Amino acid sequence: MDEKIPAYLYEKKNSVKTILFTALFALLFINLFQPFGSSDWYPGVSEIKYFAFSSLIILTGMLVVVVSRVILTAYSKRREVLYWQYVLWILCEIVAMATFYTLFAKFFPKDGVNRDISEIFRQSLFNTALVLLLPYAITWLYFSWKEKSRLLEHIEQEKFADTHAKTLIAFPDEKGDLKISVMLENLFYIESADNYATIYYLNKSGLSHFLLRNSLKWMEEHLTKETPLVRCHRSYIVNMDKVKILKKIKGGLVLELDAERTPDIPVSKTYYESFMLKFSRYSV
Repeated sequence: MDEKIPAYLYEKKNSVKTILFTALFALLFINLFQPFGSSDWYPGVSEIKYFAFSSLIILTGMLVVVVSRVILTAYSKRREVLYWQYVLWILCEIVAMATFYTLFAKFFPKDGVNRDISEIFRQSLFNTALVLLLPYAITWLYFSWKEKSRLLEHIEQEKFADTHAKTLIAFPDEKGDLKISVMLENLFYIESADNYATIYYLNKSGLSHFLLRNSLKWMEEHLTKETPLVRCHRSYIVNMDKVKILKKIKGGLVLELDAERTPDIPVSKTYYESFMLKFSRYSV
């Protein structure tokens, strides 16, 4: 209980989602469950008027949650929020909302009959706890699942990057004879011209190249599936790990690589969609 709560519980965007979901849940709860027999409080009132009236009361009561979450978000920016503090915070929200509904029931009594305020508060406290705790629990589980999914995806991406950073890429010629192997972390790009391909790679702190008789189509089919290599132009395959800048110009997209004296690599319309699909994996 003395541990810090996860950040996703008080992040602004998640607080907004919690408020909206809680308000929706409360509307359904009050209008379907109808606590206190509230539908009988105003005989002769149509279901539409009852729904509009109860919705107005609920949304007014939800201002307690809105104010509470705004304060919590502001407070979390200055200090850590511990689990016991968060539980206490929610209990205060329940008590505050129960008090609001108790005062409403007291000032607008059923059939003009005044009921014991302690009984009203007890019932209001029970129903308010359901209205808040159930959607809070659901959103907590949802945010937790999203956070764990994000972390797992991040771990997988790191494993992917670590694995391919140590991969040795083999380049055979058109006859299948191995001509050169290059560590993926040292490979920058491949440029083709007719039936030849030039491989550009880092060698002893300098950019070197190797001319190979093989097609870029063969390399695209055999070397890009499980690596950060991606074809972006009919004449180029680029290593996404070496892209430093993606820049949009009048003629389209160009890539600047993380090495001196390397040309800007164009992204053609033909390969734009497949390139952007792979690029999205490296821009998270």
